[in-house]
Amino acid sequence: MNRLKVFLKYPNKKSFPKMIKEVVILMIKKREIPFYYFKYLYRKEATNYLDYVSFKEQLLLVDHRALHNPDYVALTNNKLYFALFCERTSIRTPKLTSYNLESNFFFNNEVVQITNKEKLKTFFETLFETHKIDALFFRPPSDYGGKGCFKMTKLDLQNNLEDLYKNLVHGNFVHTKVIKQHDDINKIHSKSVNTLRIVSLLTLEGNIEIISAFIRFGVGDSVVDNATSGGFFVGIDLENGVLKPKGHYLPEHGGKEITEHPDSGYKFEGFKIPYYKEVCDLVLDTARIIPDGLIGWDVAITPNGPIIIEANAEPHIPISNIAQGGLLKNKHVKNVLDELKKK
Repeated sequence: MNRLKVFLKYPNKKSFPKMIKEVVILMIKKREIPFYYFKYLYRKEATNYLDYVSFKEQLLLVDHRALHNPDYVALTNNKLYFALFCERTSIRTPKLTSYNLESNFFFNNEVVQITNKEKLKTFFETLFETHKIDALFFRPPSDYGGKGCFKMTKLDLQNNLEDLYKNLVHGNFVHTKVIKQHDDINKIHSKSVNTLRIVSLLTLEGNIEIISAFIRFGVGDSVVDNATSGGFFVGIDLENGVLKPKGHYLPEHGGKEITEHPDSGYKFEGFKIPYYKEVCDLVLDTARIIPDGLIGWDVAITPNGPIIIEANAEPHIPISNIAQGGLLKNKHVKNVLDELKKK
């Protein structure tokens, strides 16, 4: 219903005869009912509607076994597996301090069973002292879109211990050091770590290519930046790392287009991502180590360069479609899809 309301209220729609014509053409060419058209392609700015990956094509990209090795998918989609793998291969990623599987907490090659609040408090006080830190970031190993993520400080151990205990011992979490974000990114929004999503594709020629790039921003006091959790995204020019003029909320969060951050008022147009070349090099190097067919890499920018937060074998194709103005403009995406359709 939210998506329908966004469509009906959007002021800059194409005319209804034009929309009907385009929907019919898509039905013939794509051989499916193009429900995806009403998420974005009804807007006047989407003139090249045939360049956008359809729903069936999205499924091919994220699900086809010819493109995805199950072993690589298991590695990238589990944040704990990925963090442990990165530790052993020197991939730049946030420091894994500890993790827990319900009441069993793993730290410093030992397993500690946490059976009460005081043990939990002692565990993290020891961890904070050992690593000389005062905050940690927690992520469920298998959830997506920022679900279940939270930040914990030393002060929380004093003021919020009851809720922390209930949350942690009844779940599974990866515990990492909090990232210090680059000052230039903080100028736009500092309450969350605002990550880049860089999508890599293994081409038919066996090369790794970057086919999409965008940055997610949090809003308000949220510590997560994901567009699926209420934040928004801004496309990045693949050639020069400069933000595109408009940011986008997903339809389920209003579908609004914006030109500046709603909290800081910082305009997106002309902003260049710090260390953009290093971001691309890091993604390409890591994708050669884990050469799955299609991976979405979440990258944070620190004062000292980029680090990979996590990897996703099912990157959000609709966002990439919008961020790049149609993924089928990329010859590698088109060639891979043509090949998958034959199988």
